[in-house]
Amino acid sequence: MLAGSAKALFTGLIDYAGLFPPAALSMEAAVRSYDVYRRGEHAWMLGRFIVPVAKIAEVPPEFPISFVAPGVEVVECGSSLPPWIAQACLREGDGGGEPPQSKAAASRRTPHVYVEGADIDTLAARGLRAKIRTGGVTPDAFPDTGSVARFIRSCAEKGVPFKATAGLHHPIRCVKPLTYEPDAPTGTMHGFVNVFMAAALLPHAEAILMEADARAFEFGDDAASWRGHSVRTEDLARVRNEFAISFGSCSFEEPVADLKELGWL
Repeated sequence: MLAGSAKALFTGLIDYAGLFPPAALSMEAAVRSYDVYRRGEHAWMLGRFIVPVAKIAEVPPEFPISFVAPGVEVVECGSSLPPWIAQACLREGDGGGEPPQSKAAASRRTPHVYVEGADIDTLAARGLRAKIRTGGVTPDAFPDTGSVARFIRSCAEKGVPFKATAGLHHPIRCVKPLTYEPDAPTGTMHGFVNVFMAAALLPHAEAILMEADARAFEFGDDAASWRGHSVRTEDLARVRNEFAISFGSCSFEEPVADLKELGWL
């Protein structure tokens, strides 16, 4: 049976980025996969569908691509936004389940902009959100744990919600191939459980990010813990809803399979 704290941690956690490397699927294949996932057993874990701005025109017209449609996220570099965020504008909205054409839904949408690589003080002052790149397809694309911890802590201190992108395919810190090619280089990858539990237990962030033993984490109905340091389920849910929002992954099946193997799903 799924523990309450695991449900709080994993709900809506994985934004689907199948269009991006290393999967780099076609639009047709990515849309088809997302449709399967959002109708499947683990749809409650699925976040938004991430579309690079250059491919927006390729999205099928019947696919719910509006900002107010549930389950969709679009990279939108609009001319109304300052030039310094031109490469990393992620806008999303809450449509309350209403169809994209609904005027009521449109009036309630609340856009958020996530910016990668910007000063956190500047984001806080402008009411923007932060995005951290946690990996890539080469070993040098992965930031060290100290950098990730400093980013999360800075966001918390300034009240800036964040998302993560790239490299978080697996729950726990591990050494894995960085692409799906037979001769792919290997590297140490951050775990998404590490990252989001670090956000929930900030005083221990650096140590949690370094943790490579899944047995150090425990999930119960009332709380989740790392090596005896716990966060209540309701507090973990609040952290997820208000601060540590989600991460983008080109695979939805891989993280789900790993969580099943660990017995957390």
